Amino acid sequence: MNTSAVLLTVAAVMCMIAALLHFACIPWGAEGYRFLGAGETVANAVAAGDWRPHLSATAVGTVLLVCAWYALAGAGLTHSLPLQQPALLVIAAVLMLRAAAFPFLRSIFPGNSDIFWLISSGLIGVLGLLFFVGVILSGKPSN
Repeated sequence: MNTSAVLLTVAAVMCMIAALLHFACIPWGAEGYRFLGAGETVANAVAAGDWRPHLSATAVGTVLLVCAWYALAGAGLTHSLPLQQPALLVIAAVLMLRAAAFPFLRSIFPGNSDIFWLISSGLIGVLGLLFFVGVILSGKPSN
């Protein structure tokens, strides 16, 4: 397995773990959201029976699984997907932008803990770099 494939495989595994954590919050409930740093506003909403945090967790988890699928395809571990290389570059750009934008996002989501912002942004930045370097090293700029 070449370096590009290894990086994209690691990115896929990280995406799958993040997706599972998002999905786990749904049956875990308010304590799961608290444990993962979503903040008291979200945890209290879940405790009060609000379904919107679960919808958000499902949406984010699903997007992460799609990203994992594209990473596995880029690594050559599954069949090629439509617009694979451009999609991988877009995924990398969105992840790195999200990581860099956390100081601005904190004011939009004030209930999230500082630890949440630092850890999630750091991991998301690493994930974006894995996608980006993996695609660049694959030597296939577009599909």
